[in-house]
Amino acid sequence: MVALPRLVVAAPATGQGKTTIATGLMAALARAGHEVSGHKVGPDYIDPGYHALACGRPGRNLDPHLVGEERVVPLLLHGARDAEVAVIEGVMGLYDGRVGGRGFSSTAHVAALTRTPVVLVVDISRSSRSIGAVVHGMATWDPSVEVAGVILNQAGSPRHATEVRESIDLPVLGVVPRDPDLATPSRHLGLVPAAERAEAAGVVDRLAERIAETVDLDAVLALARTAPDLDAAPWTPESAQIAPEIPPSRRISERADSATVAVAGGRAFTFRYAETAELLEAAGCRVVTFDPATDPALPTGASGLYLGGGFPEVHAAALSNNASLRQEIRDAVRDGLPTVAECAGLLYLCRSLDGAPMAGVLDADAAMTERLTMRYPEAIAVTDSLLTRAGERVTGHEFHRTTVTPTAGASPAWTVDDEQVGFATGTLHASYLHTHWAGHPQLAQRFAAAVHARA
Repeated sequence: MVALPRLVVAAPATGQGKTTIATGLMAALARAGHEVSGHKVGPDYIDPGYHALACGRPGRNLDPHLVGEERVVPLLLHGARDAEVAVIEGVMGLYDGRVGGRGFSSTAHVAALTRTPVVLVVDISRSSRSIGAVVHGMATWDPSVEVAGVILNQAGSPRHATEVRESIDLPVLGVVPRDPDLATPSRHLGLVPAAERAEAAGVVDRLAERIAETVDLDAVLALARTAPDLDAAPWTPESAQIAPEIPPSRRISERADSATVAVAGGRAFTFRYAETAELLEAAGCRVVTFDPATDPALPTGASGLYLGGGFPEVHAAALSNNASLRQEIRDAVRDGLPTVAECAGLLYLCRSLDGAPMAGVLDADAAMTERLTMRYPEAIAVTDSLLTRAGERVTGHEFHRTTVTPTAGASPAWTVDDEQVGFATGTLHASYLHTHWAGHPQLAQRFAAAVHARA
């Protein structure tokens, strides 16, 4: 049994201030001297970036769709190792999950799996006593979910807050007044990543101050300490299942510097899960981050390339202007450098993005559209490739406003919703689909084996 004080920060709907309050709580508790671990329900990459700023340690995701229900608690314990308290930010409304899944992968689902008490953040700016009915419904809808406290957000005045407070039977842990200065700027896919906001650290500091002033942190900690012990062992990258077709000699390298994986970073490539690098390192790879917008060359000795997600459409000019690196990547990938590209990485490997020249590895062009593609699918591998075996099924997510023409190469990567998409060969795997390798560790192991072979 493992003791871990913890709480989930949820809301009745999107737009109530979950991220602001959750990040502020993490930052306030950390600045009060506590070791805090930040987590996010769902596939989101951006909120964990703010959590990392608040806590001083990597933000982590908890998503039953991406990793399986059985791994949610072990991943929570892995991310919260040595922490005094874990704060888990929810997604959308408390009971909103995968469409058609009857709440699967919702905040409530994760709260029930992890047996974690819920603090409900409610925007009260447009209501008063009716908030009591909303809170009552949220707290009684599912007996497996413990809504244990409430934080009132966007209060117009003390009188307004008192009217709302008197309508609620649960403990009110804080009242946060309206403060437009704490708004977080957004763009076409949601919040602006912390890595792109020069003032992000200052915003987090102001959030910490405001939450410390308006929320009873001692009451929050007391509630977190009511969470029961967890009967599970922490997940570790070393213990992750290894694909049987990988020769044992390539599973774990005794020399971590024998195979270098160049991982795209900088402002254009901010989306990847912390466990991705951990799995590669456990498989004997050395992970080195580079910036495709500014670095003139790949890291020395790179034997593999990982291009994750992000916003290349926002930084297309800078990526295009770095012609020497584009040329090197085009030549290296065409020469067989093991390469994984997810979403932003797919766009970067195209001939062009909104007319700006990209790496030109793929015979395809990318462009922004008005349509948002957002899905949470199961994907089926079309063929044997760098990452997959024909017929293999994985879970993933897509979230983008771009299209790639054509949508698939001669050897597609996946079948998703009866459509073949992406580009796959023995040394390259590129598509819009984001996968969490902790849920499918064989993908990491196959990539690592290819990197070692290249080295």
